[in-house]
Amino acid sequence: MPAISNGAIRVAVVGMGKIARDQHLPSIAGNPEFEFVASVSPRDPGVEGVANFKSLDSLLADGPAIDAIALCTPPQVRYELASMALAKRVHVFLEKPPGATLAEVDALEAQAAETGTTLFAGWHSRFAAGVAPAKAWLAERKIERVSIVWREDVRVWHPGQAWIWEPGGLGVFDPGINALSIATEILPQPFFLTAATLSTPANRAAPIAADLTFRSASGTPIDMDLDWRQTGPQSWDITVETDAGTLSLAKGGAVLTLPNGTVHNDDEEYPGLYTRFASLIRGGRSEVDTTPFTLVADAFLRGTRNSVEAFDD
Repeated sequence: MPAISNGAIRVAVVGMGKIARDQHLPSIAGNPEFEFVASVSPRDPGVEGVANFKSLDSLLADGPAIDAIALCTPPQVRYELASMALAKRVHVFLEKPPGATLAEVDALEAQAAETGTTLFAGWHSRFAAGVAPAKAWLAERKIERVSIVWREDVRVWHPGQAWIWEPGGLGVFDPGINALSIATEILPQPFFLTAATLSTPANRAAPIAADLTFRSASGTPIDMDLDWRQTGPQSWDITVETDAGTLSLAKGGAVLTLPNGTVHNDDEEYPGLYTRFASLIRGGRSEVDTTPFTLVADAFLRGTRNSVEAFDD
């Protein structure tokens, strides 16, 4: 395992877009385990006082010493960057989804094992405040039905992000995979796809909406409604009907309501991710769960596609 100098994990952020500035940089700054030493962005000037490089190879060749990178680029370009870092024995944090294909993530996981480095596929929604207590409560219940409704306005949450409409960008599954990351974490049984309808605008390569049906190994029905055309109130909700009443997770897992009225409400997703990343590095381990990504791939493989009117953001 690569040694960490001076006790701090020297981290560079690759891809200085909205998610990096809104979530990664504050979380790094708030965690004493990390020292932010560099950024990589061909267009963004970076952060004042911190070295910025136009490419990862130039950082690795000529920049300050680094122990880890956080890859915040679109998924279509992540494999080459992650592989380059792992070859230099640099630990890698992959934003979600962890790649453009399952096979390339498998290859990265194997490379991390060969080089003795940490590869972390960071499912941020699993670190929402309500997720762990929801998982614990459901572990002792019989699940009768699950409903997932993830409806948001793409113009508000993803302005100008053309890559999300391209192959590998996942379209509405870019946020929808967050719901699947929660569901696969909290439900006590694995589940699989039985039917899917993907709605793709005539001028786009990725879906803007999807209706999916899953069932668990014991036959529990799980319905999922994804839509990027939502206006007004936004929905990031999971409802689980059980033999002991109904559990609900709202606001992407941040708000948990149980039948007895217990509510968990907080926002610690990205700080929790960086705490986990540090723990994995210190412990010489990787964490790469591709289950949510597999379910999305199954939807593309098995789903029925229908064309809807053109969409311009």
